[in-house]
Amino acid sequence: MKSVVFMGTPDFAVPALRVLVENPDYDVKLVISQPDKPQGRHQELTPPPVKLLALRYDLEMYQPETLKGEEAYEKIAAIAPDFIVVSAYGKILPKRILDIPKYGCVNLHGSLLPQYRGAAPIQWSVINGDKKTGVTTMLMDVGLDTGDILLVSETEIGEEETAGELFDRLAGLCPDLLIKTLKALEQGSVTPVKQDDEKATYVSMLSKEMAVIDWSDTAVNIHNKVRGMAPWPVAKTTYNSKLLKIFACKVIDKNYTGEPGEVIVKDDEIFVICGNNSVISITELQLEGSKRMKAADFLRGRGFEKQQKLG
Repeated sequence: MKSVVFMGTPDFAVPALRVLVENPDYDVKLVISQPDKPQGRHQELTPPPVKLLALRYDLEMYQPETLKGEEAYEKIAAIAPDFIVVSAYGKILPKRILDIPKYGCVNLHGSLLPQYRGAAPIQWSVINGDKKTGVTTMLMDVGLDTGDILLVSETEIGEEETAGELFDRLAGLCPDLLIKTLKALEQGSVTPVKQDDEKATYVSMLSKEMAVIDWSDTAVNIHNKVRGMAPWPVAKTTYNSKLLKIFACKVIDKNYTGEPGEVIVKDDEIFVICGNNSVISITELQLEGSKRMKAADFLRGRGFEKQQKLG
């Protein structure tokens, strides 16, 4: 039985931790996640999903503010694990921690490296309109997602798939890929492959400011942005000086002409003219002060003024 220290924080890491706990070949000695953080309207201190699963399995939990101190190093070194497994932990590991495990630190990353190093790789693959993505396992080094590639699991991205939906699907690919990777490292049957740094792209965390729709952009790009911003921070615009969130839309082959952002209502559908006279149909939206609803329900309850423009 191989000993493991697991590091992870959000939902994405939960399936990987679960498969390790339930696999008789591995013994999870310690789970490390980010500290509990205030969430919601009342800012209640909330434990991360990985912690909740660890407590359910009665695993030892550790939530340091930093990994740079002596305490974190000594705690992990005392275990002397065969593996450290990292999945969306949220911090770069110091070299002396990377050097502890016998077989190295294995990271599960939600993109096809070297593309989309850094934060939010899943969201950016949708925003950029990629046709495929996947999960990569790599041997970690001191850089940001720069370690040698071990194994890859690829998948197609659906034309209407949101970042949230893709997030869940990629998390579901992690368990099998992780176990295959650990077994291959034990057996010496995998050859780490260096990343081509010239092909590397770095992506940032999403922010609410990034969610504002530019209606002069093409319908395809706006559609991808709406998908990539769901479920957070949600693509947004304004209508009559009120915030209008757009949760879902479709690219429509229509010959409408007009100014970018101009709204056309027809047959219980909300069409918006985008750049180059391309058109989207808003299918799910929420106006400030109201509930999230389908387009037809919105039109029945409120509607748009003639020649109204968004943004």
